[in-house]
Amino acid sequence: MVAAFLDMDNRQSIAAAAVDASAELTPERGIRRAWEPVRDGCYQAATAYLAAEDRFENVETPAAAAAYEQVTRQLVAATQTLDEFYRTHRGHLEESTAMLAAVPQVAQQALQVAAAAQRRVQTEGAAYAGYPSVRDRGAALDAAVVALQGARGANPVRAAAARVREEAAALEKALAAAPSKERDAAHAVSSVSTRIAAVQTRAERLAPAYSALLREFNAASSADLVHNDRESRTHIEQAQTDLQQAQKALTAGNPEGALDLTAAARTHLVDAEANVDGVTDRLLLLREVRENPRAKENEIRFRLRDAQMLAVNRGLVREWGSVLDAQLERIDRIAGTLTGRHPDYWAYVTQLDAVSAFIAEVVQKMRGHTAQR
Repeated sequence: MVAAFLDMDNRQSIAAAAVDASAELTPERGIRRAWEPVRDGCYQAATAYLAAEDRFENVETPAAAAAYEQVTRQLVAATQTLDEFYRTHRGHLEESTAMLAAVPQVAQQALQVAAAAQRRVQTEGAAYAGYPSVRDRGAALDAAVVALQGARGANPVRAAAARVREEAAALEKALAAAPSKERDAAHAVSSVSTRIAAVQTRAERLAPAYSALLREFNAASSADLVHNDRESRTHIEQAQTDLQQAQKALTAGNPEGALDLTAAARTHLVDAEANVDGVTDRLLLLREVRENPRAKENEIRFRLRDAQMLAVNRGLVREWGSVLDAQLERIDRIAGTLTGRHPDYWAYVTQLDAVSAFIAEVVQKMRGHTAQR
C-alpha cells in the first residue's frame, strides 16, 4: 500500500507541475479543467490512505488487511486515471514543462543580445551614435530591457524578451546602415540640386500656357488653375530652402537630417511639377477636344454600346437597360452644350468622363451579378 501511495504521489506531482506550466503559458487550452477530476481522485485516494494508516498503524488484523487492500485498489485506480490523463496530453504537457523551465534562460539570453548590441554602439559604432536612427533605436532597446527586467510571469517575460531581441536587431540594422548614410546624403543633395534646376526650367512654360488658356478658351475651363503659378513657385522656393538646410546638415555631420530634408525637397518638387502639368496638360487636352470635339463623345458612346450589349448577352436588360438608356440621353445633352464662340470644353470633358465612370460602374455590377448566379 505504501509503495502504491508513493508511486501515485510522485506521478501526481509531475503531472500537476506540467498542468501548472500549461495553465501559465497557454491557459486557453483548458488543461486545468480536464485535470481537476483526476486530481480530486488522487486526493480522495490519498485521504483514504492516510485514514487507514492512522486507524490501523501497527495493527495486524483481518479488518486492517481488508482496509489496506481496499485503499491499495483505490490508489492503483487513481494512478491509472492519472496515467491515462498524462498519456492523452503528454506532448503538450512536456512541451509546457520545458518551455516554463526555459523562461529564465530566454530572458538571460535576450539581455545578453541587448548588451552585445549596446557595446557595439559604444565601440565600432561610436562615430554614428549621434545619428537619429541609431539614437532612437538605442533608446527603444533601453526601454525594452527595462520592461524585461520588470516583467513577472512566464508569458510577460517571454514577450518582453522577444521585444528586446527585436529592438536589438533593429539597433544592429541601424548601425549597419549608418556608414553609407553620408555617401547617400551627398548624392541626394547633388540630385536634388539638379532636379530643382530642371523643375525651374519646366515651370517657365506655366505662365505662357495659362495665358493661352485664357485667350483661347472659356474662362471656366481654367478657373481651378488660377493659383497654379504661385503654388508652383512656392513649392520650388521651399525645395530650395530644404536643399540649403540639407547642405548645412551634411556639413555638420548629420547625414540623416540631410536625407530627410532632401526627401522633403523632392516632395515639394513633385507638387511643383503637378502644378505645371495641371496647366500645360489642360491646354493640350482642350486643344485636342477643340480640334475634334466628337472624338471624346464617340468614345463614350462606344463604351455605352458595349455595356448595352453586355446587358443583353447576360440577360440583365430588365435590371440595367433603362439605366444605360438614360446615359445616352445624358451624352446627347452634354454634346448640345458645345455652342457659342467659346464653348466650355472643360465642362464637356468632365461631364463625359462622369458618364464614362458611371458606365464602368454599371458594367462592374453586371459582371458581379453574373458571377453570383
